[in-house]
Amino acid sequence: MVDAKPGAEYWTALGWQPSTEQLDQLATLQVLLREWNEKVNLTRLVDGDDYWINQVFDSLWPLAAELKTPHQPRTCIDVGTGGGFPGLAIAIALPGSQMTLLDSVGRKTAAVEAMASRLGLADRVAVRTERIETTGHDRACRGRFDLAMARAVAAAPVVAEYLVPLLKPRGEALLFRGQWSEDDTAQFSTVLTPLKAQLTGVQSCQLPAERGIRHLLRVQPIGSCPSSYPRAVGIPSRTPLGS
Repeated sequence: MVDAKPGAEYWTALGWQPSTEQLDQLATLQVLLREWNEKVNLTRLVDGDDYWINQVFDSLWPLAAELKTPHQPRTCIDVGTGGGFPGLAIAIALPGSQMTLLDSVGRKTAAVEAMASRLGLADRVAVRTERIETTGHDRACRGRFDLAMARAVAAAPVVAEYLVPLLKPRGEALLFRGQWSEDDTAQFSTVLTPLKAQLTGVQSCQLPAERGIRHLLRVQPIGSCPSSYPRAVGIPSRTPLGS
């Protein structure tokens, strides 16, 4: 079963209009999520607005700038992709992108890889089953990405340690957050110093249908991230930078 697709006001709020093919892919992704949810617990957000707002809209609104140049070649990585968000939605919306979707849970990555294949994205979407602390030291990934992102993964200092080592010199880390304050910004800025990175922007968005407020943090390198980061498996989350 495919739910009714969102109307024009939805895409106006997002500031992006998908092609017919992209809209069909997003609708098909919803069907695939339901199918895989019967085998693997990926997400409870698969029906109606739960899917179109809390999954698709919430994945894409932080990419407003990038959605203006969707065919520009970009290397992107989604860390802690879970059921494939935001990575699969972004892969659909940015056809110029090469996406890497990373998660440490093999059942989830198997499902995400299968969904990417069914969506016709296999040539642009690579899936890795690995802890991010390991990926961050892999020469195939360290310093290789234009965009590194994480949604609903961990506290901001932990996510920054995960993402910054993956960035090219001009790359950006996108940290999807819920609530965020000026005090959070002040504390977070000091956390970035040892990573040789800086906070370049904080954006906010009220989700449609009063689904809550979301924030996006954009972080850029100001030098080469020291080779000691990310620290060994489990340490960033147990002892976050700045704690």
